[in-house]
Amino acid sequence: MGCCSSAAQSSKREWKPLEDHSCTDVPWLLLFILFCVGMGFICGFSIATGATARLLSGYDSYGNICGQKNVKVEGIVNSGLDLTQKKYVFFLDPCNIDLVHQKIKSIALCVSACPRKELKTLADIQKFAETNGSTLCSYELQPSEYTTDPRAAKLCPKYPVPESAPIPFFHRCAPVNISCYAKFAEALITFVSDSSVLHRLISGVMTSKEIIMGLCLLSLVLSMILMVIIRYISRVLVWILTILVILGSLGGTGVLWWLYAKQRISAGALESQIAKDNLQALLIYAIAATVFTVIMFLIVLIMRKRVALTIALFHVAGKVFIHLPLLVFQPFWTFFVLILFWTYWITVLLFLGTTGSPVPNEEGFVEFRMTGPLKYMWWYHVVGLIWISEFILACQQMTVAGAVVTYYFTREKRNLPFTPILASVNRLVCYHLGTVAKGSFIITLVKIPRMMLMYIHTQLKGKENACARCMLKACICCLWCLEKCLTYLNQNAYTATAINSTNFCTSAKDAFVILVENALRVAAINTVGDFMLFLGKVLIVCSTGLAGVMLLNYQRDYTIWVLPLIIVCLFAFLVAHCFLSIYEMVVDVLFLCFAIDTKYNDGSPGREFYMDKVLMEFVENSRKSMKEAGRGGGAEGRELKPMLAYHLDGRVFVTAETISCKSKMKGTVL
Repeated sequence: MGCCSSAAQSSKREWKPLEDHSCTDVPWLLLFILFCVGMGFICGFSIATGATARLLSGYDSYGNICGQKNVKVEGIVNSGLDLTQKKYVFFLDPCNIDLVHQKIKSIALCVSACPRKELKTLADIQKFAETNGSTLCSYELQPSEYTTDPRAAKLCPKYPVPESAPIPFFHRCAPVNISCYAKFAEALITFVSDSSVLHRLISGVMTSKEIIMGLCLLSLVLSMILMVIIRYISRVLVWILTILVILGSLGGTGVLWWLYAKQRISAGALESQIAKDNLQALLIYAIAATVFTVIMFLIVLIMRKRVALTIALFHVAGKVFIHLPLLVFQPFWTFFVLILFWTYWITVLLFLGTTGSPVPNEEGFVEFRMTGPLKYMWWYHVVGLIWISEFILACQQMTVAGAVVTYYFTREKRNLPFTPILASVNRLVCYHLGTVAKGSFIITLVKIPRMMLMYIHTQLKGKENACARCMLKACICCLWCLEKCLTYLNQNAYTATAINSTNFCTSAKDAFVILVENALRVAAINTVGDFMLFLGKVLIVCSTGLAGVMLLNYQRDYTIWVLPLIIVCLFAFLVAHCFLSIYEMVVDVLFLCFAIDTKYNDGSPGREFYMDKVLMEFVENSRKSMKEAGRGGGAEGRELKPMLAYHLDGRVFVTAETISCKSKMKGTVL
């Protein structure tokens, strides 16, 4: 752990960046470890009770595990069979899904082989059994009785039996025909009344799967290119983004209206329903793009005077990425760890779904149910999903904060550690895991009631009165706002911890005081900064979406656009958000470092600033500009007077000349 106990925190202390390292919030680390041990116990329990065999090998409706000898279940016929040669689970009606009870409403049997071609009659099913030795009807029927026994209508599969193939590692026969998956989706999407629409949507996705994958890869490449551009041409990036977004929005809107007009001219020749759906979708897209373009243009027009400060902030963060290039890969590592954990969590969840004792149900089949206190393991497992996921994300925030803090408070940049990211990870593991556990637990406490209210709202949809619906939505909204505020405060608390090795509460208090002292300027910088980062996301989404429109236009006669385009745009936005969120984190950390630097240092001997000569020159130039604008009076002077830009070692921040407390804003963007 790097130390055995947490260092005592004195009520009066001085900020000594990177001078002291001590363990923080050790009790919370111990609590988190105990919680993880409980998660491991749930996994071990589900494996020890036989759930692993039931999950991987599968089991039939009578409690028999496929591929092995079984023990008789009291009161259940067809249980306790030797199914060593029958290794696959086959559902008599695999497309009959009961989403309310979360199960397939079909008898499950163990068979020796899945039907690799469609079987249209009972005679075909009988021939398949005689040829392959795989009986697809219930165990009490012999293959010779399939066409003569009247019970075959109930005990044999619903025909035509779709072509199916075994799922790798899980030994279930899954239908290959896409129409069966469309029926799955029909149960999920209850608002679609015309099933033919859903079939066309899903067939459009399957037809365009190569295009969708290519466009998703394009969004990833564009995000990487944008990060490179931020590093090397940050001075002109804001103007480039602004111009490209405006031109892209105008161009995309024009292309959509052109395509709509082109297809509208040939409307008389349209006969297929797919072509009509695409024409309607084009009209909706064109109108939405027009409204979006107008709003975007107005926002850019209003915020144009603050673009200069935004350029300075982007330049500062760009220098950090030049010195710390591994920051670009942080989203990959975090996403990889999250995928590993989520895979583990889903696997254990599936184990839990087959854990318990065999109990006969009202239909005479077997269900596995947990009784007593063990049934609450589900809730523990769900809380573990939220807390550990937030813990992983918080580790990323602490890692980024530690690396940027090391960069900022190292006067000679050539004395930086060889890999500041790895040095930050080392400090996190040795000293600050308890702080991360505590911060992530606070977010979990807010997330859980919000998710419960959302679940209640979903279950009562259409049943509650208007007042109750309004109150539920208001509570959900308030909890969402609280979660966002706490997330932002947590991030600044992690930065304070990385600077001075203080515990979570002390760090949160110090960060909160600094943010409150600069509240107005923080709000101003965040507004413009978040908007510019949003423009970057919009640029990636628009570029990917426009490429999708042009590619899908060649398939308009047999592919419906709606779902493929939505999937591509959502993926592009998520990818862009992951990359640009790291950039935003860097600027946030820089801001807090700058605020602490200017608050506790004044440039006198022994209290020198950490800013370099370039920043001091920038500060002096800004002061001269403000004085000249102040003498001139007028709107321009009033606009510039409240703000003074500080350029620290490549970092730019804003403070107020008329306020004694030198401030540092959130740093995302001005």
